[in-house]
Amino acid sequence: MAEADRPHLVVLTGAGISAESGIQTFRAADGLWADHPIEAVATPEAWHRDPERVLRFYDARRDQVRRARPNAAHKALARLEKRGLRVSIVTQNIDDLHERAGSRRVLHLHGEILKARSSVDPRLCYQLPRGGIRLGDVCDKGSQLRPDVVWFGEAVPRYAEAGEIVAEADLLLVVGTSLAVMPAAALLDQAPLEAPCVLVDPEAHDLAPPGVTRLARPAREGVPALVRHWQREGRLWVPETLLD
Repeated sequence: MAEADRPHLVVLTGAGISAESGIQTFRAADGLWADHPIEAVATPEAWHRDPERVLRFYDARRDQVRRARPNAAHKALARLEKRGLRVSIVTQNIDDLHERAGSRRVLHLHGEILKARSSVDPRLCYQLPRGGIRLGDVCDKGSQLRPDVVWFGEAVPRYAEAGEIVAEADLLLVVGTSLAVMPAAALLDQAPLEAPCVLVDPEAHDLAPPGVTRLARPAREGVPALVRHWQREGRLWVPETLLD
């Protein structure tokens, strides 16, 4: 079967799936964000005001990502792709856990923590296989490197591309997101009207908008359960036995 004829699963993942691998979310009451207000470390103004503090903060986040490991949800999605299903992942997360699990089609809406980019030319990106970014580290144009992340108040440059992917979904699977972060939450509106949408999240009953099927389980339980059904049946569907 040609790839274009295969069922297309589009997965939108948020902080919840990474939290189950031990990566703190910025909404958490403890952890890395507790002593660092967003406006002090995650805005363009913070970067201009105190770049050294911003770099230290993201170095700590980078260390946390490197220590984390993909969980059962990441691995299940990668396994489904390896079995021949067309799987596209659009993630709000800046870690590389999807890639380390084996997924190949991953679009990072908010950038990638394990990359640095030029502060004058966003096209100039550099992998950070180890270590972090220091003041004085410059791009090929001689400008200071910054984390390759989208800060609050900045545009989301890959949003249009993400919308095009969602618009081709046969089923939209949303995992571990509050559906409150804009503009990412608006991606649901880009899905075809006939495409089912499933939200996997412990708080799914409170978070899911009308018309979205709710699976109130942690990602590491709900996603593998769905994948097992899809592999067994050879098609994308939502079995009633899994729903709460």
